[in-house]
Amino acid sequence: MKIALTIAGSDSGGGAGIQADLKTFQQFGVFGTSVIVALTAQNTRGVRAVEAVPEAMVAAQLTAIAEDLPPAALKTGMLAEASLVRLVAKAIRENGWQPLVVDPVMVSTSGHRLLTAEAEDVIRESLLPLAALVTPNLDEAAVLTGRAVHDLGTMERAGETLLTFGAAAALVKGGHLSPEGETLTDVLVTPAGVRHFSHPRIATTSTHGTGCTLSAAVTAGLALGQPLEMAVEDALDFVHRAIAGAPGLGGGHGPLDHTVTAPPPPPR
Repeated sequence: MKIALTIAGSDSGGGAGIQADLKTFQQFGVFGTSVIVALTAQNTRGVRAVEAVPEAMVAAQLTAIAEDLPPAALKTGMLAEASLVRLVAKAIRENGWQPLVVDPVMVSTSGHRLLTAEAEDVIRESLLPLAALVTPNLDEAAVLTGRAVHDLGTMERAGETLLTFGAAAALVKGGHLSPEGETLTDVLVTPAGVRHFSHPRIATTSTHGTGCTLSAAVTAGLALGQPLEMAVEDALDFVHRAIAGAPGLGGGHGPLDHTVTAPPPPPR
């Protein structure tokens, strides 16, 4: 069984963060390990409190994983503070962990800030050069590139800019585009070119944890040996069906259905 590692924050509501990542890994048939860098008190209505885990404890978790359970692929999610981003990036470099999926979590679905402004620069400088894939939404892509991102053309240009920062590929997510359209398009930019992935838009408030789930699904696919484009395609399909099957829990932005069936793994 392949191992996939998530380095992220914990979500007490169970819909995003470490909890969503581990549920997703399970569905894809990979063994999930975790390094928790922040604790959140949250539910579907919003985030009540955030507390970063002490650096020494984050370092101890990273060392424990490196000594006994090295991952076949890994992802980062909410990293909270600049010092923690530097610590995580250093561990990834020193352990030679790859491929890495970077989900640059900055703001929660409910609008609560989950990353300091200083840490945004450190993600750009320290993590992106290590990334096999970075998966920003429109707002995150705008922060990382310093440009407005509001349509397919600017999504493509943002992806190209992220590649110049060192990322091997970028998936710019279109979920925050104007909701009037019936189709949702995500843009994958690689050195080989640009590919659009389109799905029918689902009218729902059950969108909590979509970014975490997507990046975890891509990570699982990469851990299983899938080529990047196939891992992205399967992950987007998984998330689309998880949104469609959302159980309608909570009074705010509800969680996805992480029990939907994952695509079959590639033949060995």
